[in-house]
Amino acid sequence: MWQKPHLMNVIADVLMLVAAAAMLAAVAVWLVRVPSLPVRQVVFAEALPHTMRAEVEELLPAALKGNFFSLNLEMVRRALEQLPWARKVEVRRIWPARLEVRIEEHRPVARWGDTKGELVNSYGEVFAASLVAPELERLPVLSGPPGTAAEVLKRYSELIGAFQKIGEKPVQVTLSPRLAWQLKLEHGMLLELGREQTKSPIGIRLQRFIEVYPETIGKQPAQPKVVDLRYPNGYAIRVAGEVKGK
Repeated sequence: MWQKPHLMNVIADVLMLVAAAAMLAAVAVWLVRVPSLPVRQVVFAEALPHTMRAEVEELLPAALKGNFFSLNLEMVRRALEQLPWARKVEVRRIWPARLEVRIEEHRPVARWGDTKGELVNSYGEVFAASLVAPELERLPVLSGPPGTAAEVLKRYSELIGAFQKIGEKPVQVTLSPRLAWQLKLEHGMLLELGREQTKSPIGIRLQRFIEVYPETIGKQPAQPKVVDLRYPNGYAIRVAGEVKGK
């Protein structure tokens, strides 16, 4: 073996790599265990309009275990995702002793059902959080079977655009367990849209109603309480218990 220099070089290289790896491992262990590198500051990248400081201070201490290197960022992220208004959380280290937290808060666009505290965000996701009364009352009310919030929100957005043409505004949209649609306008009129029909889709029936609305119902001194649009070629209105067909 001593007469084979190339083999000696290979062995020497291997020994150097092993020694370097051992040294790196020792340094890593030291960095993880050294008590002199604590996380001294947690900063939030953006203002949080709905999240209270007290809520953050209640959750963070239990997750901030270890020093700058050994701290489990995933544990911190999961802890902060328990905040009612947190939709998405990102955490990263900033040398030498800081954590930067970026929280995407839910943006409420509607109330969900009759359950207090359930809201719908701009992605059509239902979440539970409290909102001050004035802001809560300005939100429309959406309802539907579990898992349909995104579908109901999409339908609400379509209805908002459709009724803008006649100066009306939907404030409540409901999808029943039998998949029948109902909406309520700002001045109290209830519209029964029924289920989607192959030969007479909701969009066509609704568009026909909106086209005639200004010259019919829009000119009546007393607005009907209920308008039934489930008919393929017309609609029925109810005023104080009286039913009329159109």
